[in-house]
Amino acid sequence: MTHNTPLSPRPLRHLSDVHRRVLTAAQLRAHGVSPAELSEQCRAGGPWRELLPNVILLHPGPPTGEERLHGALLYAARAAEPAVPAQPTADSPHRPLYTDAVLTGLAALTLHGFSSTPPPASADQVDVLVPRPRRLRSAGYVRVLRTPALPAPQTVSGLPVAPVPRALADAVAELTDAEAVRRLLTEAVRGGHCEPAAVVRELTLAKLLHRPHLVDAVDALVAEGRSIAEDRLYRMVSEYGLPDPVWNVDLRLPGGPHLGGLDAYWPDQAVALELDTRAPRQGRGQDDDALWSEYARKREHLERLGITVVHITPRKLRQSLEQQAAVVRTALMASGDRDPAAYVLVLPR
Repeated sequence: MTHNTPLSPRPLRHLSDVHRRVLTAAQLRAHGVSPAELSEQCRAGGPWRELLPNVILLHPGPPTGEERLHGALLYAARAAEPAVPAQPTADSPHRPLYTDAVLTGLAALTLHGFSSTPPPASADQVDVLVPRPRRLRSAGYVRVLRTPALPAPQTVSGLPVAPVPRALADAVAELTDAEAVRRLLTEAVRGGHCEPAAVVRELTLAKLLHRPHLVDAVDALVAEGRSIAEDRLYRMVSEYGLPDPVWNVDLRLPGGPHLGGLDAYWPDQAVALELDTRAPRQGRGQDDDALWSEYARKREHLERLGITVVHITPRKLRQSLEQQAAVVRTALMASGDRDPAAYVLVLPR
């Protein structure tokens, strides 16, 4: 193939359909399209058009959502050598075609299956993460976000996408509508996309939790997460044939101090279950340390009294309900091999 060889369908057959419809100027040159021919094809009313700087849409109509996302990644990706990047493989589905570029924000959430986010074809912008040292500006509908370290991407529809907690943090960083923020965070939890603690960690890293509307939304998120986790806990006991515990109780020593609240307690076996939905917040370091210390003290005190404490997180309930039921069942069965626990008062919480 010479410098002036026209673009032919043959060398493009190994590309997927969307990869044949959106190519970079460098890829087109490598396929034999000269700069003059590229300019001619992209003239006003021509068959091609420039979707983004150096990213060409090879048809005259509006881009599809898939084409917009692919184009955004091609624009933001680090150029590879040779000029035509290697195509995805089964082992590496988005490298090196999209080197150093990861979709995030609302576009990423849409790919993850959120219903409250706009479809890619109509979204005002597409956010793409790139490493901080990159010298790349936002252009067209693409907003470039620099980060010290790219998150490990998840592959969704063949595209590298930030995990839900990171995509959420990048999305809400630009939102001032409290209701829109609450809607996104609620869908993340109700839809089973992630746990509240993971979202709070990302918001903390992004230094966003000083914003009042975000603090309010996170408080609602944590409450929502606890409610869902409690429902799963009730289902675990019912579906896996565990003995019924007493729910949401406080323990006290007779005439003595308060021992703490529990989500479930089996008095006959002296087995306590605590659902850990704590989510540390930025700027509350001392409060968080006190909370964790109090939790540890409560657990140690109960175990000194002969009470077995089972610790379960919402994530464990979501991912391995049967395994968590087995953990509780084992603790209940082992009660006969232990010394009798101290007598405690069980009070409604």
